[in-house]
Amino acid sequence: MTDQQLAIHAISEAQCILDEYLQPRPNDNERMILDKLVEVLERPDLVVAIARLQQRSSP
Repeated sequence: MTDQQLAIHAISEAQCILDEYLQPRPNDNERMILDKLVEVLERPDLVVAIARLQQRSSP
């Protein structure tokens, strides 16, 4: 999987988690939602991929 594909996949996962959170119902599981987001966005392979993408886009 390329860095771009990895980033897009992670963003899609994060959007699904946020969609779940934004559903009109009582949200007493905010900590669980936050933990899911952190799990998705702080994966080591994603962190490395984002760093490489940022490095490539820097002048």
